[in-house]
Amino acid sequence: MLGVALVATVVSGAGASAGAVGPVVAPEADVAHHGHVSLWGGGVGVWLVSENLGPSDLSQATVRLAFSEPMAGGQELPQACLWSSDRVVSCRTGELRVAGGGGELAFDLRTAGFPDELTVDITTAWRDGATDRNPVNDRHRVLVLATGDPYVF
Repeated sequence: MLGVALVATVVSGAGASAGAVGPVVAPEADVAHHGHVSLWGGGVGVWLVSENLGPSDLSQATVRLAFSEPMAGGQELPQACLWSSDRVVSCRTGELRVAGGGGELAFDLRTAGFPDELTVDITTAWRDGATDRNPVNDRHRVLVLATGDPYVF
């Protein structure tokens, strides 16, 4: 009889902490990226801000920047970023609270050659398991001409 009482306590405790039985719903967060990219004489400047329009806070997200031209080797990136290939940089955004200021990134790179133009695809690669019903504002393709002008996204 003692064993039965112990099992009832364990089951009751597990049910109380687990909540109601049903499907687990992922939090929702609307991640957005905005900024500009410049190209001049083989140099590429990137300035990007990530934000969360809600409704749930995110502890972390990852933004991916894919360049149509290879970048020169041996370049250092900000601490939150890493090279995924010679054309792709992935960066942590840091915590993204709802309607709060987001992670800001700014860095300069050098291309392997001297292109007249390049494209940059900016996307959210990971959003801490949250769903995003409005992925349009976190996906951009920017054509950047080698004029030194900032091309805004």
